[in-house]
This record gives sequence, C-alpha cells and structure tokens, in this order.
Amino acid sequence: MPVVIKNIKKKYGTLDVLKQVSLTVNDSEVVAIVGPSGAGKTTLLQIVGTIEKPDSGSVVINNEAIEKFSGNKLASFRNKHIGFVFQFHHLLPEFTALENVCIPAFIAGKSKSEAEKKAKELFSFLNIENRIHHKPSELSGGEQQRVAVARALINNPSIVLADEPSGNLDTQHALELHNLFFELRKKLAKLL
Repeated sequence: MPVVIKNIKKKYGTLDVLKQVSLTVNDSEVVAIVGPSGAGKTTLLQIVGTIEKPDSGSVVINNEAIEKFSGNKLASFRNKHIGFVFQFHHLLPEFTALENVCIPAFIAGKSKSEAEKKAKELFSFLNIENRIHHKPSELSGGEQQRVAVARALINNPSIVLADEPSGNLDTQHALELHNLFFELRKKLAKLL
C-alpha cells in the first residue's frame, strides 16, 4: 500500500513546522526520516498516522485521501491500516503484555480467542513468549518495546510508523530493534 504525501504544510501558531513536504513511500519500503530536534519529524508521522491533520496538502494511503476523513471513519481507518510504535511504548501498566497487545484487536471487533491467538504468534516471532503474562513494570525496556511492536502488528496494518522507537533503549537493544524492523519487512512485507 503506497503512501503519497503532497505539499503538506503544518503550522503551530506562527511557527512553520512543515513547509510543502512531499514524499512517496512504496510497498515494503523502509524509510527513515532524519533531522534535528524540532524539525517536524514527529509531526509528519502524526499526520501520516491520522493523529494530526495538515493545514494544507494531502496524504493518500491505499488511494484514499485520509485528511478528508473524520470521526469514526478516521478512527476505523487508523485501527485497520496503521500500526504505531512510539519511543515511550505507551503500554497500559495495569494490563499484562498479552492484554496490551490485544486491545487494538478488540477495538477492531476481533474475538478474544482470535486476538489472543494472533498475539501469541507475534510474541513467539518476537522471542518474548515467556513474558506474555507479565505487566510492563516487570519487563525490561527491550521487552516493552517488543510488546509495543506486537501491539502495532496485531491488526495486520498496511503500514507501521515508528517514532524514535529506540530512543529509550541501550545500544544493544537499539541495534536489535533496528534489525527486527528489517526482519519484519522481510517476513511481513508491511513496514514503513
């Protein structure tokens, strides 16, 4: 599912964060957006991920102009087509790793057995199947990030957006995570 971004502009107050940004990302392509802090990288990912709306320009995913979506249609599109991996994991502390991963599947209307089966497959693939019943506070930083990756993949999204996913990891775990993204692309062919 290609992503086509055309002439995106975004301003916060008088600060121009994004100025005429255009980009095309093809199926199975891994793209890194680099730049100094404050350059608008997260803002761009949030616009592509439908969390933010651009002031002008268009984002087309699967031949649909997503900036025109609103309300339930936007939330449904995001849940079905976009997986997010954030720097700070955003795992809910009161739930186990399995429960955290299954939440997006439940939102998508999947049964508990279907969601848990898929989650367990992802835990196995990510080599954290022995941590399935642990809460986030009982997991290392690298394990938490793998749980976050599993959560991003639970609904078989068309694209996965990762916003500084290794920013809170030590060098070894950061390298493992980067290698994991390329392994996921090879196995799943769905990583942006």
